[in-house]
Amino acid sequence: MTKTTRARYTLEFKLEAVRLVRGGQSAAATAKTLGIAEQTLHNWLKADKEGRLAGAGTKPVSPEQMEIARLRAELARVKMERDILGKSNGVLRAAAAVKYAWIERNREHFPVSLCCQMLGVSPSGYHEHKIRLAKPRRTISDDALLVHVRAIHAQSRAEYGWPRVWKQLLARGIGVGKERVRKLMKLHGIRARGKRKFKATTDSAHGLPVAENLLNREFSPAAPNRVWTSDITYVATDEGWLYLVAVIDLFSREVVGWSMQPHMRREMVIDALRMAWFRRRPEAGLIFHSDRGSQYCSGDFQAELAKYGMRSSMSRKGNCWDNAPTESLWGSLKVGRLHGQRFATRRAAMDEIVDWLTFYNHRRLHSSLGYVSPMQFERAWLAAQKRQAA
Repeated sequence: MTKTTRARYTLEFKLEAVRLVRGGQSAAATAKTLGIAEQTLHNWLKADKEGRLAGAGTKPVSPEQMEIARLRAELARVKMERDILGKSNGVLRAAAAVKYAWIERNREHFPVSLCCQMLGVSPSGYHEHKIRLAKPRRTISDDALLVHVRAIHAQSRAEYGWPRVWKQLLARGIGVGKERVRKLMKLHGIRARGKRKFKATTDSAHGLPVAENLLNREFSPAAPNRVWTSDITYVATDEGWLYLVAVIDLFSREVVGWSMQPHMRREMVIDALRMAWFRRRPEAGLIFHSDRGSQYCSGDFQAELAKYGMRSSMSRKGNCWDNAPTESLWGSLKVGRLHGQRFATRRAAMDEIVDWLTFYNHRRLHSSLGYVSPMQFERAWLAAQKRQAA
C-alpha cells in the first residue's frame, strides 16, 4: 500500500489564502484557485482568527512539494478561465452593469478578481456597483409626503403651486417625482392662490422730461448693481389706500429698497432709492429703470439719481412689458399673499408686506433663478467669483 504524503504549506502561502477570503472572495473560489481543499482553508481561517496560524515551521518543505502546489493553483486558474469564458459568452460585449450582475451571480464559483479580468472590468468598479445597489432607496408614504407638502404650502402662505412645492421638497432632501406631487396636491385641493387683475398706478399725463429706454428689455445683467428697476403699487385698507414703491436689483431680483406711504408723491420714490443706495453702494453708471410716472420724472428724483451717478431709463408709453420684472413682483405679492385679506389699518397692511418682502428675499424660490431665492442666488454668484479669483 502506497503511503500518501500530506502537502505542507508555508505561513506566507496560508496568509495569502486568508487575505483573499478576508478581501471578499468566497472560500470555495479561493480554494479552487490555490488548489487546496475548502475545509483546509476554513481551518486556516479559524486558526488565523484565534491567532495560532503557523506555517511549515522548521520542518523542510521540498521544492517538489512547492512546485506541485504552484502547478495545482495554475491548473485550477486555467480551468476557471475556460469556464468563465464559456459561461459568460453572452455578456462579454454587454454594458458594465450587466457584467457586474453576472459576476455577482457567479462569485461563489469563481474569484471576483479573475471574473473582472476575463470580462474586462475593474474589481473596484464592481465593488462600487455593489455598494450603490446595497444602499436602501428612501421612500416616503403619501401620508408622510402630504405633511411636508402642507407645511411648505402653509409657510408660503398658499403662494406656492406644485412646481415650487416640488422644488422645495427636493431642497429639503425629499426625493419625489413632480407628477406625484402634482397629483397629490390636486387630490387634496392644495393649490396656489388664483390670479387677479390690478389697476395701474402710473400717472404719465404730465409735461416733465422723459428718459430714453436704456434697458430695452435686457432683463439679465451679468452682475449685481448693474440695473435696478422700480415701480409703484397700492393696497386697500379700511383707512384708505397704502402705496408701496420697490427697487429691485435685476441680477438677483432682490428687493434692495422700498417705501410705503399713504400718498404717491415723489418723496416716497426718493426714500426707496436712498434705502437701496445706502444698502448697496453701487458704482457710478448703474441703470435705474422705471415707468414714466410723474414721481420718477420729477426734478427732485432725477437730481437724486445724478447725485449717485445713476442713469435714468424709462419704459415706452403704455408698455408695461418694458418693466416686466417689477410688474411680476407685484403679482406675486398680491396674488400670493394679499389676495383675500382685509386690513383694518395701514399699519396692519405694512406689517404683512414687510413680512412678505423678507420671505421673498430670503426664502421664496424664484423660477427665473433656477428655483432658489434672490439672496441664495447672489451668495452663490459671489462665492463663485471668489473661487475664480483665488
